Amino acid sequence: MRMAGRGMRISFAAVLIMALSTAAPVWGQTLQTYDVPPALQYTAHNDDFTVQVRSENGEWKDLYEWNVRVDHDRPQDASMVYFDFTGKVELRIQKNNGNFSKVNIGPRNDAPRPIIRDDKVYISLDHPQNFAVFFDDDRLHNLHVFAGAPIPAPQGENVRRFGPGLHVPEGGGGVFNVKSDETVYLEGGAVLRGTFRVDNAHNVRIVGHGLILPPAGEDGAQFLVVKSQNVSIQGLIVTQADAGVGRSVMSKDIRFSDIKGITGGRWTDGINIYSSERVSLDRLFLRTSDDCVTVYTHRDEIYGDSRDISVTNSTLWADVAHAMFIGVHGNTIKPEIIENVRFDNIDVVNVDEDDPDYEGVMSIMAGDSNLVQDISFSNIRVDRIEEAKLFQFRVMLNQKYNTSPGRGIKRVTLRNVSYTGEGMPSASLISGYDELRGIDDIRLENVTIGGRKIDIDNPTVLKIGPFARNIRTQ
Repeated sequence: MRMAGRGMRISFAAVLIMALSTAAPVWGQTLQTYDVPPALQYTAHNDDFTVQVRSENGEWKDLYEWNVRVDHDRPQDASMVYFDFTGKVELRIQKNNGNFSKVNIGPRNDAPRPIIRDDKVYISLDHPQNFAVFFDDDRLHNLHVFAGAPIPAPQGENVRRFGPGLHVPEGGGGVFNVKSDETVYLEGGAVLRGTFRVDNAHNVRIVGHGLILPPAGEDGAQFLVVKSQNVSIQGLIVTQADAGVGRSVMSKDIRFSDIKGITGGRWTDGINIYSSERVSLDRLFLRTSDDCVTVYTHRDEIYGDSRDISVTNSTLWADVAHAMFIGVHGNTIKPEIIENVRFDNIDVVNVDEDDPDYEGVMSIMAGDSNLVQDISFSNIRVDRIEEAKLFQFRVMLNQKYNTSPGRGIKRVTLRNVSYTGEGMPSASLISGYDELRGIDDIRLENVTIGGRKIDIDNPTVLKIGPFARNIRTQ
């Protein structure tokens, strides 16, 4: 990190104030920035931008600009900075290579207002936010800003702490195993190379504002929760994941909150839910080179229904595939159910998928004898569809993944879904498989494209295939 030494005189009163602030930061006056481990100083840096931050009327502090790979269709280098604060802060951003004429923020909802002054960009924040800064609409070499709230260090026994610096699992390998009744705390500035694995455990908490890098474990996802219960993962940042950000497998009462993930490798999903119950995903920022959030049942040695899933207050960005995807994997021999899945208050920055079978910002693909029912998408805001459909609900036999069609899709609601109309979308699709394996009861309530309510009789906007019944608009 760039550091600048200054000579200065400090009065006794100032020293006392500083000491008190260090011991117990005053709410509304906190700014925490983090050094990069020396071993990563040069190898992990991206010099496209110089970024600084200051508390209200305070001194500017340098941020380390992390390099992050994005968009596996044609992998590119983008940038990321992170810090924590309360009160008000101001960012100052300098683009180091070339000129620019305009600056935009994504997602557009609740976006701070960028101000250009003297060839620099200034952004004021009064609450924690995660967003992307685009210079002249360049979405492949942009700056990601993760401005969080401080997370207090957990107290009590059985707390494993990782302080600032680079950490790897003890004894080699790529896995940090977490046991029952254990809390793991990562301070800001901690960088861990490896994956966290919670296997047959309960009452686990992994929390902090550290950064997680590959190598991943044998299953790939950076947070892997298997056959466990009451697990909470909060506040962390994942970049360069080899096979995804997080995964819940045959588990119950799982919570991912305030997780930031950027992936650029092949099939690098955000968070996958397999055969799990009572899973909560809240306040996510996921930019992925495959699906952002998925809900499945059986695959390989995984078995069981998935139900009572909520995804809320999040930002999703799929450089490849879907933002929200349900249902493709299941169990033909012993059919399973996916039910009671809720997506609410979601911002979608962009989606790009050029394979018609997989297009859909919101997609339900019932295969492998899955029955999918009681699904809702509410308060969804889509900024841009590079190439895809707004939604696609199908009962089908996917030749690549399925051994049977799904059993059906029932009771799906889209409520207060708005899409700007920007990009090159294709028509949305609702289609069943046959008379016994169809789609029933789809409600489109206040679904708008470019400010106009969706017209289900316009095939350029929505195609309704066979065996689809009771499709209603409001």
